[in-house]
Amino acid sequence: MDKNTVIGLLLIFALFLGFSFYQTSQVKKKQAAQEAQMMEEIEKETAESAQTLSLDAQSDTTGVSGSAETATLTPAQKFSNAQVTEDGDYMVETAKAYYYFSKKGGYLKQIELKDVYRYTPKDSAKQPLVIYDGGSNKMSMKLMLRDQSEISTGDCYFVANTEELVVDEQHKKLSLRLYPNAGTDSSQCQVLDQKSYIEYLYTFSNDDYKFDYEINIVNMEPYLYPNRHAFTMQWEAQPKCVEKNFDYEKNITSIYYMDNSDGVGNLDERKPDKKDFTSPLKWVSFKQQFFTTCLVSKEVPFSSGTLSVQIPEEKRDNILKDCSADLDFEVPDLNKGHFGMYMFVGPNQYRLLKEYDVKLERQVPLGWGFFLLHWVNRFIIIPIFNWLEAYGLSYGLIILILTIFIKIVVLPVSYKTYMSSAKMRALKPEIEALNAKYPKDEDMMKKQQATMQLYRSAGVKPAGGCVPMLLQMPILIAMYRFFPAAYELRQKSFLWAEDLSTYDSIWDFGHSIPLYGDHVSLFTLLMTAATIVYTWLNQKLMAPTQGNKDQQRMMNIMMYMMPIMFLFMFNNFASGLTYYYLLFNLVTFLQMFIFRIAVDENKLRAKMQENMKKPVKKSKWQIKMEELQKQQAQMLKQQQQAQKRK
Repeated sequence: MDKNTVIGLLLIFALFLGFSFYQTSQVKKKQAAQEAQMMEEIEKETAESAQTLSLDAQSDTTGVSGSAETATLTPAQKFSNAQVTEDGDYMVETAKAYYYFSKKGGYLKQIELKDVYRYTPKDSAKQPLVIYDGGSNKMSMKLMLRDQSEISTGDCYFVANTEELVVDEQHKKLSLRLYPNAGTDSSQCQVLDQKSYIEYLYTFSNDDYKFDYEINIVNMEPYLYPNRHAFTMQWEAQPKCVEKNFDYEKNITSIYYMDNSDGVGNLDERKPDKKDFTSPLKWVSFKQQFFTTCLVSKEVPFSSGTLSVQIPEEKRDNILKDCSADLDFEVPDLNKGHFGMYMFVGPNQYRLLKEYDVKLERQVPLGWGFFLLHWVNRFIIIPIFNWLEAYGLSYGLIILILTIFIKIVVLPVSYKTYMSSAKMRALKPEIEALNAKYPKDEDMMKKQQATMQLYRSAGVKPAGGCVPMLLQMPILIAMYRFFPAAYELRQKSFLWAEDLSTYDSIWDFGHSIPLYGDHVSLFTLLMTAATIVYTWLNQKLMAPTQGNKDQQRMMNIMMYMMPIMFLFMFNNFASGLTYYYLLFNLVTFLQMFIFRIAVDENKLRAKMQENMKKPVKKSKWQIKMEELQKQQAQMLKQQQQAQKRK
């Protein structure tokens, strides 16, 4: 490598580094402006919703005055597992999770999944995985009263109707009702109209992450504006980091949705985004790396909606994004109104989400935008992975078996690639002779024609090694999408990696290095080393090229630059992915060794020399290509003669 080349590469790297810092500063400024605007809007909405429905938080489930915060636990509530906690929330327990519902607003406030844990450092005590802890999830409805004033149900108190708590042993119902005031009695105590109410009815199955969520409006025509049958569900949430890699989880957290054409889309994951929908929406979800919260309409879709994602300016309370969804729906009858939905709060796992048959599995990033990628993952990688998983094998061993299986499947393609390279190496003396015969750049066209004639006579197809390699690319890229999204690998350890779904750090710096990170991933180091060795072996086995020495040297530099780039690119990626790429290289080494033993290159050269003695019949395409090359050579000659005259 000469001095100018080194200086050029350093300048390119410096420009790239400077551009990265510039982009980061610009994004931060933009996010700060959007955050300030969002805070102004929130303050404005808070001031507008300061009105409250004439409901009394001191009324218990029977309508007798008393303190709601000191409500006693009835026998029915104890039997149904629906309890009032110390802070006044209702709690429902199933085999899958604990669900906490806020008495103020009646919405799902917090979820604690059973037998699922948030990330904790090695040798630390496990911590339960709580989704939306600290009241970071809120749902409310906008209501227009008779006097055309608007209120939010999030500011009103709901009470549990004990008669609706138990259905059977497998299903639990929690009925939270919002009663309007009918007036006051002689002692000036407020009396509730228990024949009129807005009900949030939650129905749970014991062994399911899904639960039904129904809104019932009963005899509310005297209290609500009669000509208004459109309602808006306002859903606001701040998903919090529960994985090891905060930045990665933040970058893939977003809002997903299904529109009226059954198409699944999502808001931008890398920057603030907002979308308004005037057409129906089937479902909306707030999706994190491995967990998702979905709100799905049942009989009738949401009529329209507005979805918004904002990125916090600073890392506060482990909040990933600020998500909000305003979903509109119609209730024709204010006396017997009903709108049915269900919620799913659980793992973002392909086979689990697919069971609900509404394309919730499209939230798992399997390369849906590319035809081949998601087909490879859905019909090859995932079925094999799940089949091996059923045998109770360790996930490191499963990845090893999966790698060997894939290499066996593509063995014919790999063999064809090797044979093409072997044929090119067998022609090395003839190629070197042509390079010596046409050393000048102006003879390049003649050298190309002579080389193509040599390949035809020997029966070699120069592109024969490239096409098979291109056929393997969809599998490699599909694995690139699969491993970081595989819930099955979450918190599964192998060797020194404590979690195959994230990076395996063997040394934490305590500070971040631009473009690299704040740690060293051992699997990434080993993968990079194996790739460099593979590049060295591949170049050693390659046939000589037609370019000059400077071009060959530059190509060699670029070939070794790729593994170095991988070291930076994959340092923060899932260790399951870098472990797979490491195994892929090691199995490729073994494959090349077997091929070299099986293929006698001396016999191959002798056969090719016999082919060169036979007459070669040219195809129409070859004839056209030769004519084109002759025309190009003639034009080049004329240009050179014109330059000499000048």
